[in-house]
Amino acid sequence: MTDTSPEAAERYRSMLLARSPSERVIMAAQMFDAARAIVLASLPANLSPDERRRHLFARLYADDVPFARIPEPLRPTRDAANGK
Repeated sequence: MTDTSPEAAERYRSMLLARSPSERVIMAAQMFDAARAIVLASLPANLSPDERRRHLFARLYADDVPFARIPEPLRPTRDAANGK
């Protein structure tokens, strides 16, 4: 489902493709940095750096990476996996 008209979607696509590949990579990196900052800002302030890393990983990737493939230092704790 989309609420974007086909004309607007095509205009947006054209605008993106008019940029160079390096500009598009920079845009993607900036969007990731913004998403990361939003997630980090939403975490409880009293988490240790290790807990923050695990919660960040869980919020961004836990649904997409099989648990067995997650490196131990990033494996979400039960709380991190549940978004707490």
